Amino acid sequence: MPLILQSPDPLSADDLAAIGTLAQAAEFSRRGDTVAVAARCAPLDAALRETLDGYCGPRRIDWAVVPDGCNLSDFRLVAMDMDSTLITIECIDEIADFCGLKAEVSAITEAAMRGEITDFNESLRRRVALLKGLDASVLDRVYEERLRLSPGAERMLAGARELGMKTLLVSGGFVHFTEKLKARLQLDFTRANTLEIVDGKLTGQVVGEIVNADVKARMVRETCEAIGARPDQAIVMGDGSNDLKMMAIAGLSVAFRAKPVVRAQASVAFNFVGLDGLFELFPR
Repeated sequence: MPLILQSPDPLSADDLAAIGTLAQAAEFSRRGDTVAVAARCAPLDAALRETLDGYCGPRRIDWAVVPDGCNLSDFRLVAMDMDSTLITIECIDEIADFCGLKAEVSAITEAAMRGEITDFNESLRRRVALLKGLDASVLDRVYEERLRLSPGAERMLAGARELGMKTLLVSGGFVHFTEKLKARLQLDFTRANTLEIVDGKLTGQVVGEIVNADVKARMVRETCEAIGARPDQAIVMGDGSNDLKMMAIAGLSVAFRAKPVVRAQASVAFNFVGLDGLFELFPR
């Protein structure tokens, strides 16, 4: 099984040698200054994971072990969470900032993403209720003034399109943002929650079915079915505990700047490189 190292910084010869020893890896070959690949390494078990995390983390190196012979062309769908995955912010936290409640809402968001609040529906309702009475124009301000794409997002999506892969943005956030991103990034499918707006004001309510972990997984399955693919032909990217169920059914799961509970269960974790690090996991 190949061992792939990536970093936003140049990889030093000393680090390659040390990691090679720790992982009992074959000699690394370089792909430029920031990527190196060893054709094989020791079997990936809990001890090796801990060893690699302990060495690579402080040095801003992302590592991945992928099945030999796996190619990007084996996949048909890239499915992504939105908040803190495709984009750098949590939209609901930024909306709450406009009514002076960002700290309170952020604390609930963080607890939910870490898996400390197991009822996502209730956590979302609690947060949305705090937005009651806010002018709906705030949504556009958050999109225009605060929303930024995560590093490598556009390159990753462009590369997926070139390979004929379909794209799905499935979010526990809000349709106002997913629809704008769908048009901007030429995404194929989206699913998110709808904030109720009456007379130009947020009512503090969510309309319709809440997109929780179960709905996310169901959306991945249904999208795969719609495009004639199997769930194991999907790549799923996420950062929080409500992404775990859709990540579990995917052929490859990517934890992006993720909470520890997600990193521990994902196929691959990108803690330092961008979303386009996906393309370095596979032969060229």
